[in-house]
Amino acid sequence: MFVINNIKVLHLDSNHPLLWNQLEQAGFLNEHDYTSTKEEVASKIHNYDGIIIRSRFKIDREFIDKATNLKFIARVGAGLESIDSEYAIAKKIHLIAAPEGNKNAVGEHALGMLLSIMNKLNKADKMIRNGQWIREGNRGYELDGKTVGIIGYGNMGKAFAKKLRGFEVEVLCYDIQENVGDENAKQVSLRELQKRVDVLSLHVPWTRETDKMMKNEFINSFSNPFWFINTSRGKNVVTDDLVKALASKKILGAGLDVLEYEKLSFENLFVDAERPKAFEYLLRAENVLLTPHVAGWTYESHEKLAETIVSKIIKLYE
Repeated sequence: MFVINNIKVLHLDSNHPLLWNQLEQAGFLNEHDYTSTKEEVASKIHNYDGIIIRSRFKIDREFIDKATNLKFIARVGAGLESIDSEYAIAKKIHLIAAPEGNKNAVGEHALGMLLSIMNKLNKADKMIRNGQWIREGNRGYELDGKTVGIIGYGNMGKAFAKKLRGFEVEVLCYDIQENVGDENAKQVSLRELQKRVDVLSLHVPWTRETDKMMKNEFINSFSNPFWFINTSRGKNVVTDDLVKALASKKILGAGLDVLEYEKLSFENLFVDAERPKAFEYLLRAENVLLTPHVAGWTYESHEKLAETIVSKIIKLYE
């Protein structure tokens, strides 16, 4: 393996051990700090060439200004929204993420959520456990014959489309990048997608452009009632408006791995102790399936994410 000397890396979150071990084998000097405050880390960050983080805290301009020797920031995950990316790049700091590492996990999770809400699997399971054997009330819908729309056709969107190949469905995708469609999805305009789909799955990052994109006006632009899956970011959806659409049956059911109320670290849900009314509705709704931001967090992806980060860091120095 290519050997690198005297490159100090600070690990701010625990990750799969191979990340630490393989960097060490390559010659990097690993140190970790999983408990200090952001201010305490900032006071010593000038000693390091690289940072490896998941989502412990936001890396903002003030923090970057104190990282005078920093050459890279590696986030063990798909997105970089917890980093002031523009400022970091302006400071000639390389940004590394690993969407390739958990794309398969996200694709499988999105498909699992879709099949569950369309076939009322979780609802039926709960009813049987409560002694209710009701067949007609748990009649489901088949995915075959439906049109599936994917907004955001990068690593995650493509992985979900690939999982749909075994179904007799038409898959449409919309993306701000041109010519990203492939054998698994036809790229169309947003308006065409909104006219035709029966299922919508979000696979976009959280940016200024996507923040609160799923709101009343956007939802009502769809011609047909539709099932909705969100494994992207919770703040891409206005939960109050989603609840209105569920109540009116404009949205037939929702699978939500992410919620608007999550903290930046994704490790906790509410900033305030009081539960929003919209969230209370989601908890009661039989056509809503909730998971705690784990779509891309399988045992396999835990290792793949680490492998991807290691390879990109080593390639940077090679």
